[in-house]
Amino acid sequence: MKLLLILMLVFVGICMPSCKTTQSSADTDNPSLKVSDNHRYLTFADGKAFYYLGDTAWELFHRLSREEADMYLEDRAAKGFTVIQAVVLAELEGLTVPNAYGHLPLKDNDPTQPNEDYFTHVDYIVNKAESLGMFIGMLPTWGDKFNIRWGKGPEVFTPENARVYGEFLGKRYKNKPIIWILGGDRNPENDTHLAIVRSMAEGLEVGDGGAHLKTYHPQGASNSAEWFHGDEWLDFNMFQSGHGAVNIANYEMNLANYARTPVKPTLDGEPRYEDHPINWKPAEGWFDEGDVRQAAWWGALSGSCGHTYGDHNIWQMWQEGRSPISAARTPWQQAIHHPGSAQVGFMKMFLEEKSWYKLVPSPELIPTDTTSGGRKIVAAMAEDRSIALIYTPYGFPVEVDKTIWGDATFKAIWFDPRTSDRTEIAPEVLVSGLFDPPGEPGRASDWVLAIEKQ
Repeated sequence: MKLLLILMLVFVGICMPSCKTTQSSADTDNPSLKVSDNHRYLTFADGKAFYYLGDTAWELFHRLSREEADMYLEDRAAKGFTVIQAVVLAELEGLTVPNAYGHLPLKDNDPTQPNEDYFTHVDYIVNKAESLGMFIGMLPTWGDKFNIRWGKGPEVFTPENARVYGEFLGKRYKNKPIIWILGGDRNPENDTHLAIVRSMAEGLEVGDGGAHLKTYHPQGASNSAEWFHGDEWLDFNMFQSGHGAVNIANYEMNLANYARTPVKPTLDGEPRYEDHPINWKPAEGWFDEGDVRQAAWWGALSGSCGHTYGDHNIWQMWQEGRSPISAARTPWQQAIHHPGSAQVGFMKMFLEEKSWYKLVPSPELIPTDTTSGGRKIVAAMAEDRSIALIYTPYGFPVEVDKTIWGDATFKAIWFDPRTSDRTEIAPEVLVSGLFDPPGEPGRASDWVLAIEKQ
């Protein structure tokens, strides 16, 4: 008996690393997500609010080795990102140029014949993200594989094989921290395109048993709600404010989605990228961290359930030796340190501290505000009026209607979105209701005013 016990212990010691069973997502550090009871935001299975802070790493599966993926994912986890948006059938010749290990995703470009070697690499990255506490916002395909309005293609999807492919993915990642993102920078333009998207969504649903949330990533200046808001499979709306100009008012599309029925969460899934040429023209300048913060805070205080950051060099994983898309100029290994990626993490940290999920858009807080364009001030307040947040992109003074609180006492601070520093506001300022942030006003001199009832 003693010898048998020793042999059993030896077997367990040998087997534990390689015989670990796959846990359901509800049993891991990344439990599954659902839509909140009021349909305004996302939560974990236990009801705890989940802030969707995404990064667009479209070419992650296709272009990075495992060691490179580790470096990228560890950086993003350290900065507070919760979702990494990546594409299985990638945009940049994803069907014809192999991944870092020489593998293509499909046999004969047939979506019903996935290549196990390619998907083993995808598995590795999904598991690494899971170990770091992040979800993969997985795009089954880039949109040029069903609508080649531009890009490399080829178009390989039909409604029939889209369903088969979706079911394959759903089964494979059923127990992993995944959010399904259909589309891939394309709008459906005919009944066939709509049928392909809906069939793929149906396949995913069958494959994972409805374990994961689903949304749709459209092309620039477009909104998933235009085609799919009434579809049951669409759990939350995603729009792309895009890269065509400075000061794109993404808060307007958030507010439009916020007002739709049935109520569904909403977020900007692709705003202007850091280090991207404005309107794709370097002569017009480049988006910087100030543009990143403006889009992020406008989104955060206009009813969104989260926000997606992007860097022009990172989505394509550009480095020396690769053809740059749209004048990419910074190797991705350096671009991961651009300041905007840390500053959206500061935003998430502050919003979570202030129970962001209670906030509703509240322009009535600043009734005399006349700012417009890039200077537009936005405000949000908890329904119980326990806290209000106001963002002033150019650092202009904010006049707040204090009568909203009646006789209640309150405190206030200025939050610096560049550094996460805080400045307490003097009692006499609280009495006046006119809040003037530190420093001089100007582009990227932005501040967040937080007012809390005592």
